[in-house]
Amino acid sequence: MSTGAKSLWELLWDYDPNGLIVVDPDMNIREVNNAFCRMFNVDKATIAGTPAVDILKDVSEFRETWENGTVATGDGTHYEEQDLYVRKVFFSIKEERIIACIMVDLTHEQREIIKMRKRTIEKVHEVVDNQMKVAQEIAGLLGEATAETKASLLKLIQMVEQETA
Repeated sequence: MSTGAKSLWELLWDYDPNGLIVVDPDMNIREVNNAFCRMFNVDKATIAGTPAVDILKDVSEFRETWENGTVATGDGTHYEEQDLYVRKVFFSIKEERIIACIMVDLTHEQREIIKMRKRTIEKVHEVVDNQMKVAQEIAGLLGEATAETKASLLKLIQMVEQETA
């Protein structure tokens, strides 16, 4: 490789489809990759040194990871402003004084889940409505049959009463 060529790790960093962000213990951004910039609509050239809280709003998981020194998996997070759903993995590298986060974009999957839930709710409403219609029809038929039976029984009673009178 020539001296100006990127290393394999730099290429992986640039091409990784997951958002990658590195912050220092003061929670200032040290580095981000292109996917992170797309996810949060930020400019890579101007973001270094800015407080991570300005973009992420909550950096408590970064602090926890730094204090505990363990790998942590965050719950799914929704960033409303970007309409972005991500699952996060945090780890710290104490000797480099950094905390890194990998953000896996789950937006498409989350939208599909929401659509599926809506369709399921619509189907449930449809089934309940159909069952109510059937129940009303059955009740109507039972009412008619009961009325016809009552009328026939009243006629029979009248006939029996006339014969005994």
